Amino acid sequence: MHVKILAILAIAALFIQCTGKGKTGSTSENTPWDIEKANQWQKANPWLIGANFNPSTAINQLETWQAETFDPETIDRELGWAASIGFNCMRVYLHHLAWEIDPEGFKARMRQYLDISDKHGIKTMFVFFDDCWNNSYQAGKQPEPKTGIHNSGWVQDPGALLFDENGEVKPEVMQLLEEYVKDILTTFSKDKRIIVWDLYNEPGNSGYVNRSMPLLQNVFNWARSIDLVQPVTAGVWNIKLVDLNKFQLENSDILTYHNYSNEIEHGKAIDTLKLLNRPLICTEYMARTNGSRFDNILPLLKENNIGAINWGLVSGRSNTIYAWETPVPDGSEPETWFHDVFRKNGEPYSKDEVDLIKRLTGK
Repeated sequence: MHVKILAILAIAALFIQCTGKGKTGSTSENTPWDIEKANQWQKANPWLIGANFNPSTAINQLETWQAETFDPETIDRELGWAASIGFNCMRVYLHHLAWEIDPEGFKARMRQYLDISDKHGIKTMFVFFDDCWNNSYQAGKQPEPKTGIHNSGWVQDPGALLFDENGEVKPEVMQLLEEYVKDILTTFSKDKRIIVWDLYNEPGNSGYVNRSMPLLQNVFNWARSIDLVQPVTAGVWNIKLVDLNKFQLENSDILTYHNYSNEIEHGKAIDTLKLLNRPLICTEYMARTNGSRFDNILPLLKENNIGAINWGLVSGRSNTIYAWETPVPDGSEPETWFHDVFRKNGEPYSKDEVDLIKRLTGK
């Protein structure tokens, strides 16, 4: 799901040169909000701060949303811990397979999640598609975590399902995904508990590169066909994906990005993205052993009025206390957690970090 250095400086600079003073271009089918509307949206909403949320009892998106493992009790408890330190936004991944096997039940569980999050004063950013980690999956019981391995059970959406043996897009799968996206967006198009729709997480990851472009283009067009009150976005994350990045920056209502580097490199990215004159949300950061920590990144984001969504809330079945490329074979707790804020019992991993968060959120 992540790479160690996520630089977007050159991409944004190139984009500014092409479009002029941050005025974004658009395709004929896909017109983003104008800059004034985007900035009015930001003025109407508080500084967003929170985490990428997967309940600690779920190894992946399917375990989160399938009827047999949906866990409102844990969701309620853990979102309560988030609210207690001032978090007001969670980024939450969906999965089309959970919808496909039970569309009405899936939407009912989304409503239940939103009821819980709203009770805690937390807005939601839902994520549709994802190119990260395991490319195949199935409904039903999900695998057990692999000992000491980061995100061992996370699954892509749609992953390999989208392509035939020749690498060509399967039209029937694309049609299914269109039905899914339009059903969800139509159902929740006016739900103000949803703050943003994140249409595609890290398109091009896992070696897909520009093979992700058709789905990326389509999901934006599908979203534009629905009368939404919420903005849509897809975050840039890798400087090498020039075509994808250009499309994402041109077509997002608000700009989102991932950055797991230190405050110097992160600051350079901020300086350039701000030239585009749109609201910014960092939808993934905070990997302690990479130099991206709360103490050096969170104040930087608040100072620049950039939404701050770190990876991970509660240590659990996703194993994200372990670093991407540093497995711990015996499953013992690493000296320095990679991600996550709370232990399973609600105690913070670091009291100093939580105290900092509370100071910045006024808690």
